[in-house]
Amino acid sequence: MTRSLAVSGIAAALTLGVLAAPAMAQRDPAYAAARAAGQVGEKMDGYLDIVGAETADLRRMVNDINIKRRAVYAEKSQAESVTLEEYALATGCQLILKTVPGEKYQAPDGSWQTRTSAPPLRDPRCPPA
Repeated sequence: MTRSLAVSGIAAALTLGVLAAPAMAQRDPAYAAARAAGQVGEKMDGYLDIVGAETADLRRMVNDINIKRRAVYAEKSQAESVTLEEYALATGCQLILKTVPGEKYQAPDGSWQTRTSAPPLRDPRCPPA
């Protein structure tokens, strides 16, 4: 299976709700507040990162979410017979698509962007939206 086909297939599975486990881990009000304030953003690799000034509490929260995401990615990637990195990228494509205006996300060039009403800039390996 080629990498682009694998990412497309994974993205299709994610669209059907396979992403529920990481989403459940992120219902923390502190996470929602940090996301709305633009303190954290979705990275292309499927993980969360801090945008701007880092605090110990913010780092702990981001690390905790990323540990939970990685555990889900490891389990789901085995079930899909793809690498963890391929699964994480496909998830990152979907998470970036799900950002709403005002939220931060990582563009393909690595820069942090603020989502507008326009579609987000996504990695060329992402399947069409």
